Amino acid sequence: MFEFKFTEEQNMLRDMVRDFTNNEIKPIAAKIDEEAKIPRELITKMAELGFLGISFPEEYGGGGFGEVGYCIMQEEIARGCMSTATFIGAHQSIGTNAIFNGASEEQKKKFIPPLASGEKIAAFGLTEAQAGSDSFHLKTKADLVGDEWVINGEKLWITNGGIADFVSLFARTEKGISLFAVDTNVPGFKVGPPEKKMGIKEVTNPLSFENVHIPKENLIGTDGRGFIYAMKTLDAGRLGLGAASGVFLKNCLSFLQSMQKNAYNLIIQYRTFRQYSLCLQRWQ
Repeated sequence: MFEFKFTEEQNMLRDMVRDFTNNEIKPIAAKIDEEAKIPRELITKMAELGFLGISFPEEYGGGGFGEVGYCIMQEEIARGCMSTATFIGAHQSIGTNAIFNGASEEQKKKFIPPLASGEKIAAFGLTEAQAGSDSFHLKTKADLVGDEWVINGEKLWITNGGIADFVSLFARTEKGISLFAVDTNVPGFKVGPPEKKMGIKEVTNPLSFENVHIPKENLIGTDGRGFIYAMKTLDAGRLGLGAASGVFLKNCLSFLQSMQKNAYNLIIQYRTFRQYSLCLQRWQ
């Protein structure tokens, strides 16, 4: 018989993240939604605690907690601020994880440590105007010219797009869809205005690539296998998203229950006041 229990280390992780959320995130959650951005100071604090690479192996600068530890962390952070949980998910679970899933050992050692430590922030560049759920039909192109890839195209609704240091970019080559690690500090890379959203107010932007040159070695994994890397990454990304969304829903239900209770108390108070008023009128 299987016994599903968290390990002592996982329980310690939950306690640590819960304390951090209560002390550092919840007090500024409303401000994050009002300003539609995650404060750099908060990102630095989370990076120092290892939150931004908690799922990755320790040999690449991660916390070594795997997907279970990542989901535990996302549950606790989402209790305080879904926007912050979404920022972490875009950075770690899809932005960085896309590179991790496709990269060679040499590439992992090069790209993962600064992302896992939070020194650099990642975004996941897949969606386009005509390629949302049907992402196989993306049109962003990457042409190999000498020892460089030249990228042209546009991406939409990219979480962390306005603050990312690296974009895990999916573009079409002669061999199919491929994955590239694109440093955003290059000529031709532009960030569009942030999207105005009803909820989950982290930074989401359109991105454009106009003759962006990157080194040949920034092709991640095998040319033409990018779509496979993307689907594998999104499968893992849904785990953390599910963990965060589940606890967020619990918070919503608890709020509605408290509102229902308050409404019931108001009705009782009104009826009591009404009965008292009628009795007072009869006495007079």
